[in-house]
Amino acid sequence: MNPLRRTIWLLAGLLSLALGIVGIALPVLPTTPFVLLATFCFARSSKKLHNWLVTHPRFGSAISNWQAYGAISRTARTGAVLTMAGVLILGMILGLNPVLLIIQMLVMGGAATFILTRPYPPGRKSPDPLPEPVISVGKSQKPVRNTK
Repeated sequence: MNPLRRTIWLLAGLLSLALGIVGIALPVLPTTPFVLLATFCFARSSKKLHNWLVTHPRFGSAISNWQAYGAISRTARTGAVLTMAGVLILGMILGLNPVLLIIQMLVMGGAATFILTRPYPPGRKSPDPLPEPVISVGKSQKPVRNTK
């Protein structure tokens, strides 16, 4: 790829990631779309940054769920919709112009509809069985298995 294009993709990825990180603290700014955009940009500019983001403990599962299944977790979905509702309520409390509130409702309603219609990531159908507890009575005796 052309070095200029790689640099542009890299800068776009860094800017998107920065906006996503700021979005963690600011409820008005969404985190997930910017992190997904950063992943897209890094895939075209920096394998190292792309791999770091995809394996990141905070963002990695959301990215891989989106890439593999187009899925959004229950936690992310709930947080996004509650944040949108909170911002809309805050706008009403602050007495925003009704036209702005209608625009907010339409935009956030569309975003919420999109989020709520995405599938959930596949979960484990049954959890791994827990090992049976072993009870030891003393050093000289063999362990006795709990039969509960």
